[in-house]
Amino acid sequence: MKLSMGVGEIGGKPVDINDLIAQAKRAEADGFATAWMANIFGIDAMTALALIGRETSRIALGTGVVPTFPRHPTVMAQQALTTQAACGGRFTLGIGLSHQVVIEFMLGLSYAKSYTHMKEYMAVLAPLIRSGSVSYQGSEYRVNANINVPGATPCPILLAALAPKMLALAGSEADGTITWMTGPKTLREHTIPTINAAAANAGRPKPRVVVGLPVCVTEQTAKAREFAGQMFQIYGGLPSYRAMLDREGVEGPAGVAIVGNEDAVSAQLHHLAEIGVTEFLAAPFPAAPDDRESVERTRTLLVKLIQKGV
Repeated sequence: MKLSMGVGEIGGKPVDINDLIAQAKRAEADGFATAWMANIFGIDAMTALALIGRETSRIALGTGVVPTFPRHPTVMAQQALTTQAACGGRFTLGIGLSHQVVIEFMLGLSYAKSYTHMKEYMAVLAPLIRSGSVSYQGSEYRVNANINVPGATPCPILLAALAPKMLALAGSEADGTITWMTGPKTLREHTIPTINAAAANAGRPKPRVVVGLPVCVTEQTAKAREFAGQMFQIYGGLPSYRAMLDREGVEGPAGVAIVGNEDAVSAQLHHLAEIGVTEFLAAPFPAAPDDRESVERTRTLLVKLIQKGV
């Protein structure tokens, strides 16, 4: 299992382009496999990663994730291929639906047919990225287009998928999935077998399973989980994540955070590798507000595990 690092806001502190580049350079120097960046309401992730790609040489770069509804699939493909060219072939495009509260209440778009939207979106996006051409007639998209980005190679597409139908789509049409707030029991019993079966049935290679979770190395386990519950509270109220937390049998995000001393966290990460997770996206968090020691302790452990080949 590869170990990767999220770049962007740390503990709610906004960052600028220079901060992002510095974070990615540090992640590369530390040996992390990928620097993943979310695309929320600040800096555009693909634009930032294109710049980061010019400032780094080895580390892979990826979006975790870009919402599909606000961008036409031809626009998404064009920007992804441009970012891939800027990164020298190290870019992975992670896409997702986002949430009803964002798509309908903030952007004024319909979220009613989210699965149909993503199925048709992939029918346009995937051919454009993989071959540069698409001819598709559907209910939401009717596209005849070509894209040619000099220097670009096809980039992998990961689809943020939680429910069975979306996981099946990720396995049959994308190159894998990237998850957030999904615990080990759910990954083992639901996520991984569902996407692997879909890929096998479609004759596609075994999919990538990138799993993002909060992680904190500390002796103050109870205190850290309490703070995780506060820091990541919003995710417990979003229906898609709530469904995964309920499936896991935990009260909220604190229940899936990876917390403990070095031995405990190492054991939890090894368990993820054993159940079929291909890449762990670390989101280090402090055991308490302004506690930088636990964040650095977490990073130190992750670097040691990389060196050992976890």
